[in-house]
Amino acid sequence: MDSPAAPEALFAFLDAQGVAHTTVEHEAVFRVEEGEAIKAAMPGGHTKNLFLKDGKGQIWLICALGETQIDLKRLPAVIGSARLSFGSAELLHEVLGVWPGSVSVFCLINDRDHRVRLVLDRDLLQAQPVNFHPLANTATTAISQAGLKAFLRALDIAPLIVDFAELKLGPTL
Repeated sequence: MDSPAAPEALFAFLDAQGVAHTTVEHEAVFRVEEGEAIKAAMPGGHTKNLFLKDGKGQIWLICALGETQIDLKRLPAVIGSARLSFGSAELLHEVLGVWPGSVSVFCLINDRDHRVRLVLDRDLLQAQPVNFHPLANTATTAISQAGLKAFLRALDIAPLIVDFAELKLGPTL
């Protein structure tokens, strides 16, 4: 893989797509529960992001609201995957250019070979704005739903939308 994009390159990409964004820098956050003060200071939906690999080698990125319950044992039947397990830190860095704690939808800017299938939480698509780490867990970047859709379109990514409460596929973007 070429050198992965840095936050500045991500912001330039968002600007080029006309996606408004606001970023707040903070102490490193590695787990959803560590960011409570950040969430209190930033409105909108805050995410958890799971980097997974299935038994057939397909790589998956799940982006959901932080409080969403994700049943990894039942999810494969919904998304059409083999058994899911967490991807290694080395694979994460190879494919998305970040280390654990920094993964988010924005990392897909580094997936130049389109190896990752994206799964978005239906409830996340109701939040306004949505907040993600911008390729580093020392900041959080807010974008609108329209901005998220523009970002994904610019990368030619069509995510699967999953209603995790009902554990079924939802409509496409």
